[in-house]
Amino acid sequence: MTAFHDIRDYVAIPRVLSLKLSPDGSRLVSAVQSLNPDGKSYGTALWAVTPDGEPDSGPGSEPYRLTRSAKGETQAVFTASGDLLFTSARPDPTAKDDGDETPALWLLPRQGGEARQVASRPGGIGAVRTAGDVVVFASDVLDGDEADEEERRKARKDAGISAILHEGYPVRYWDHDLGPGRTRLFTGRLGADRLEDVRELTPEPGEALRDAAFELTPDGRTVITTWRVPLSAGQSRIDLVAVDVATGERRTLLSEEGHDFGGPLAVSPDGTRLACSRERHTDLDVSARVELWIADVATGEGGPHAGDLFPMDVAWAPDSSAVYLVADFRGRRPVFRVTPGGGEAVRVTQDDASYLGLNVSPDGGTVYALRSGIALAPAPARVDAGTGEVTDLLSPVPRPEVRGTLTEITATADDGAEIRGWLVLPEGASAESPAPFLLWIHGGPVASWNDWQWRWQSWIMAEHGYAVLMPDPCLSTGYGQDMIDRGWGDWGPRTQADLDAIVDVALARDDIDAERIGAMGGSFGGYMANWIAGHSDRYRAIVTHASLWNLDQFAGTTDASAYWQREFGAPGSDRYARLSPHRALDKISTPMLVIHGDKDYRVPIGEALRLWWDLRRSEVESKFLYFPDENHWILKPGNAVAWYETVLAFLAQHVLGQEWKRPDSVA
Repeated sequence: MTAFHDIRDYVAIPRVLSLKLSPDGSRLVSAVQSLNPDGKSYGTALWAVTPDGEPDSGPGSEPYRLTRSAKGETQAVFTASGDLLFTSARPDPTAKDDGDETPALWLLPRQGGEARQVASRPGGIGAVRTAGDVVVFASDVLDGDEADEEERRKARKDAGISAILHEGYPVRYWDHDLGPGRTRLFTGRLGADRLEDVRELTPEPGEALRDAAFELTPDGRTVITTWRVPLSAGQSRIDLVAVDVATGERRTLLSEEGHDFGGPLAVSPDGTRLACSRERHTDLDVSARVELWIADVATGEGGPHAGDLFPMDVAWAPDSSAVYLVADFRGRRPVFRVTPGGGEAVRVTQDDASYLGLNVSPDGGTVYALRSGIALAPAPARVDAGTGEVTDLLSPVPRPEVRGTLTEITATADDGAEIRGWLVLPEGASAESPAPFLLWIHGGPVASWNDWQWRWQSWIMAEHGYAVLMPDPCLSTGYGQDMIDRGWGDWGPRTQADLDAIVDVALARDDIDAERIGAMGGSFGGYMANWIAGHSDRYRAIVTHASLWNLDQFAGTTDASAYWQREFGAPGSDRYARLSPHRALDKISTPMLVIHGDKDYRVPIGEALRLWWDLRRSEVESKFLYFPDENHWILKPGNAVAWYETVLAFLAQHVLGQEWKRPDSVA
């Protein structure tokens, strides 16, 4: 058996999360997530990785652990001298422990020794950037003078006040409440012991820096950051501004009506140009589009690059002559290279993998990144920038081995478009022993099945005997703008037609049992699961996770109503009536498993509560797996076990025809 058979073994697999290269190119650092000793939560630690450490490179090249604490470490960045900055809520051994668990900024010397705390803030320290001896970091600050914030926070806590008075939108984000603090940027200089001359760069920014992405220019003189601008009717626009580190003076760098500028961000090594994304605001008839944008840092003049590629990560060549980016492309996420001002994007990597965390070596000859794929957990890799040759490096943790076969299938939709997807086949599937079939619909909807999924793990289902189809229907990224346009404002009907076409191709295979089939999805995939339940009876069971059910209700309760209503319009419009799954309740006869977390603010719990009641009053065979303390994804190890065990038990009953057995994890 593999770790994919027993879910408890699976959730205990350590995971590589990030990759950073030191300025001199001599070492890499990764954050690794693993189970805490209590087995109920995850923690992170930093590991050193050797840039030339290949599987056969011998002793001395193995990764080794750099940090160890109960609170974990994250946000690792190198200083110019090669020291490592990171954030952690670990207690400061040089100060009295007051029980404060807000993250502070720590420094681990390059030459070794103990890490020391170099900065702290009452509201904690978030993202960090450094250039030369300049450090800029983000922190949550209560409105008013930051100098007396600690006293004001204590007074609020002592008075038992949790109330937040809002005067703008939104009030929540994914799984947490917004306020009463707001993000501000601070700067300081690396000193002998702590950060020196720490001061605020952006006093009283309001909501401008919420979820800010920012970078420092290589000379440390300017911070380039996103800046949220409020508009009428609860809408907003995101500009990019340049903040002078010495004076705090702010100037608008990039701003365009109907567009947001933002991450990924990267400033060229010569400090003259900026690579970022430009995302257009959607409308009823204007679909989502994200472009790589390269602009002059001094003037803001610039333009789009890389065509229809949606940039997911960017990094400059050391001579500032080219930008490397990764973008979804036909079920992969290759590395591309773009020359500013001319030419199309050139694909560098030619394999089936997906890449993130780009780091270019000082000599420009190598790109380091995390390499992963549908059947490949993330691990560090080295890419030859000239030839595209890929070499896997020794990873801090071994990749889990999967059993089964990964293949690719395509279909032609009713409008002539090609629909492709990945098909995972369990070990032993054959014409003599065809596997039961599971359609797994991705979320987004502007997304793609192209990467390893710790949360939506098809290999667990394959280990239990299922063939799993992961298709990219309309609205998927990596197939050009036309693929997104095909489904814009037509979520249910157009997507179902695409799914039907590729499911037909899969079920025509002799190694798949065309009678024992189920469907499942989360978020947008959950919306489609609900839609299919009311518009098809071909599946024996449907699992719907974090799903949209009543679109009128959802439109005003999601944390992203402003974004949502750009595409769907005001509640009550024709698009809601045509596309809301709840209107087909009377057509649902397929058994359904409803799953939702109470802390999901993107798709609020009200969607599941309404769906569950509608199924009960309609006497549809169904179950409801409810997580009082989970968000959109269900992240706690024990709850992930309960999720998979319940899904497998439900599918075993209705797809495989076995007797229902209540999982021990929810007994």
